[in-house]
Amino acid sequence: MTATVKYDEVEVGQELPAKTYKVERLDLIKYAGASGDFNPIHWNEPFAKSVGLPDVIAHGMFTMAQGGRYVTDWAGDPGAVVDYGVRFSSMVVVPNDGGTEIEITGVIEDKRDDNTVVVALTARSRGEKVLTRAKATVRLA
Repeated sequence: MTATVKYDEVEVGQELPAKTYKVERLDLIKYAGASGDFNPIHWNEPFAKSVGLPDVIAHGMFTMAQGGRYVTDWAGDPGAVVDYGVRFSSMVVVPNDGGTEIEITGVIEDKRDDNTVVVALTARSRGEKVLTRAKATVRLA
């Protein structure tokens, strides 16, 4: 596969459409199974609250994965992402009733001569920024 987004069709400063990802407790349980991270703060509400958390929280890497999903959905090819990194700035709290959402937006921050672009991401949950310095380098067609 190659990216479906064309290098010649993007410009620095271009905003990517926002996308919202629903997060429910079942998603965290599935992620725990896939990642091997069964820390009870990610699935056991009484335990999470007993250690001072407001509720169950999403795995940081789950949150990061949603940013990666956003970029690969936009590019049209998971293999187009050549670099991706974030810093975690806040927790994604996932209540039992209704779960929560992570909203992700992006902007083309840099356009390089090698057909790559740098996409700066913003991820928010419940109005709080949950990822900072989130950037992906993507090779476009």
